[in-house]
Amino acid sequence: MATDVLLHSRRATVRLARALAAALRPGDLVILTGDLGAGKTFFTRALCRALGVPAREPITSPTFTLIHEHTGRLPIAHADLYRLGDEEELSHLGLRERRGEGAVLIVEWGAPYEAALGGDALHVSIALSVAGNRSARIEASGPRSRELLTSMLDGIGSLAGA
Repeated sequence: MATDVLLHSRRATVRLARALAAALRPGDLVILTGDLGAGKTFFTRALCRALGVPAREPITSPTFTLIHEHTGRLPIAHADLYRLGDEEELSHLGLRERRGEGAVLIVEWGAPYEAALGGDALHVSIALSVAGNRSARIEASGPRSRELLTSMLDGIGSLAGA
């Protein structure tokens, strides 16, 4: 199951993040892909804010630290796996364990590690066109992520014009 969403503005990206946040449950896995500068960290920041992470807490890319932990209505582990070499390095990060404890995992560059992270992920691939427009391809890889995608799409409709 997959869908494409045009992100014609920052506001549209925030609406998409809010719709996802409303549907997230403990242990959900969101994998973000996209070129550098496509908007993965912006989307993550909007998602964390929608989950109740206070504005005073910075939401930045964990490129060098690999993981940032946040607390909102759900615990959040935001990871960037771009610099990882293999699954053995991933196991040392404890992300699968955090997921098992109920944290929502938001993982940039995590597609190669989906199975090691526990599978059943919602994939959000953000693309930036030559004209500067953004779009998101959202795909579900299992039963929970299909449910999440359906709820998210319903939420996008209810947020139209917000």
